[in-house]
Amino acid sequence: MPAAEREKPVSSAEAAELFADLAACKVLVLAVSGGPDSTALAVLAARWRALLKHGPKLVAVTIDHGLRAESAAEARAVKRLAKTLGIAHRTVAWRGKKPTTGIQTAARNARYGLLAAAARKLGARHVLTAHTLDDQAETVLIRLSRGSGLGGLAGMSPRSPLPAGRDITLVRPFLGLPKARLVATLAAAAIPFAHDPSNTDPRFARARYRKVMPLLAAEGLDAARLALLARRAARADAAIEAAVAAAVAAVSLTQWSNSGPIVMDWAKFSRLPGEVGLRLLGRALTAVGNEGPVELGKLEALLAAIMAQGGAAACGRLRRTLAGAAVTVDRERLVVHRAPARRQSRRE
Repeated sequence: MPAAEREKPVSSAEAAELFADLAACKVLVLAVSGGPDSTALAVLAARWRALLKHGPKLVAVTIDHGLRAESAAEARAVKRLAKTLGIAHRTVAWRGKKPTTGIQTAARNARYGLLAAAARKLGARHVLTAHTLDDQAETVLIRLSRGSGLGGLAGMSPRSPLPAGRDITLVRPFLGLPKARLVATLAAAAIPFAHDPSNTDPRFARARYRKVMPLLAAEGLDAARLALLARRAARADAAIEAAVAAAVAAVSLTQWSNSGPIVMDWAKFSRLPGEVGLRLLGRALTAVGNEGPVELGKLEALLAAIMAQGGAAACGRLRRTLAGAAVTVDRERLVVHRAPARRQSRRE
């Protein structure tokens, strides 16, 4: 994309297209921190809403994490901006003791939880964030460096359940826009915004990757290319998920239940394509186990053990446990059931 296009302000017509499918909503929560991206979200959403005769009520919600001395003043600045834009505003504070490590992850989890609670209180079913094309590229790069699978490389979705509230939809209308276009939009309107120093703090992984991005772009691996990888990975991931859904019906000998057991035909399971079998096993473990999502590396190791030793199960029985679930394989069946509770060690 030419530099002139990357730095072109977002027009009202473009904004109308970005938000068009939300026009029937009653209330929309806009996550606005006061930084450039979220400030542009408030501005462009307000312009779009002003063009509608009937449309959703817009409520800008600012989460004050209380991690920086400036955060309260930034929240007040967002409130003043919201008033000039003709939209409502709420500030919600993250209270309680803050962790000394993993602060960004903890802050993100807290932010989503507070946004979900605010949305429910306001009667909103959608929360909008200002994640951009650049954020998508950084996410893909980080996940790639951590050995993520295809689903991880798909990056962020334009729409997904809010992590802290599955009943609330998280919407990212700017996922296809470069950050520079949002900054240009604010510059054209002479609207100021806050600068969060953590965005350039080398202690945080995302800030370090952000610094590397220009070097990668010079070699052709720019934000647009990484976002293209995410879209293609998402497309392939959806196809595999459809194959897994079909496999559930093809190999299952009983109806699936969260209380288990889940019983599958071993011969049919063993003939599934590797990725399909891996995901099917992961689904069963997550459904029956009680320790949450299964780590990919551990799931791969479990499947490898099953496939290597399962053929010998005719002479005995293979049994493995993972994520609170137990897997047994014999000559005819693969069974996933709840593992017995672990014994608590007694203190002397």
